[in-house]
Amino acid sequence: MRVALFVPCYVDQFYPKVAIATLKLLQRLGLEVEFPAGQTCCGQPMANGGFEHYTAGCNSNFIKSFSGYDHIVCPSGSCVLHLKDHLHDEKQEAEADRIRSRVYELCEFLTDIVDLQSLDVSFPHKVALHQGCHGQRGLQLSASSERVVPFFSKPLRLLQMVHGLELAPLDRPDECCGFGGTFCVSEEAVSSAMGLSRIADYQQHEATVLTGTDMSCLMHQEGLIRRKQLPIKVMHIAEILSGS
Repeated sequence: MRVALFVPCYVDQFYPKVAIATLKLLQRLGLEVEFPAGQTCCGQPMANGGFEHYTAGCNSNFIKSFSGYDHIVCPSGSCVLHLKDHLHDEKQEAEADRIRSRVYELCEFLTDIVDLQSLDVSFPHKVALHQGCHGQRGLQLSASSERVVPFFSKPLRLLQMVHGLELAPLDRPDECCGFGGTFCVSEEAVSSAMGLSRIADYQQHEATVLTGTDMSCLMHQEGLIRRKQLPIKVMHIAEILSGS
């Protein structure tokens, strides 16, 4: 099994420890992981801003960098969803289609492909899980209340394998944090209010750690947590699962 690690721009620039934790976790599971050095942005920021025609270079470079791998794993639901929905190239459409079907968000990969059943990891803290919209509603990583389907959560299932970890029973576990990419800039007040609403839920249930599958959502909430000087540590789920 040839596995490639795709690291999003903001993780590379601001949270490299998340990429390292993802790599260590995959290697601990016995997988041989490669990091294609030519990888760059997947093009999501341009596409989300209404300028998808600017992503042609990103698409062709992504196809060039990740061709030939059995699976491509990324610690970001939003980037994975973008690739699954928007990776196209007229000259390489067959390969683009192949890659779209083989790119996975980390938790999705661990549950659906690796079929992980146990972890030898301890994390004795009370943890609040934020389930980001792209992963939850786009990739179907977990059930959302508006769909009225039986409950499931791939990230939650993985966290339940961690020894000593206590999950905070949130009142609104599937509510948006308000990040939304450029939304947090164009609608700052609404975005902040939504983020503060999520944080109030964590506080009410005495969570000491906030985790999730997308550092973009976590970055937004971490900024609000820091401004309020709250005793909540923010960690990507890969950091917890890897024992980092």
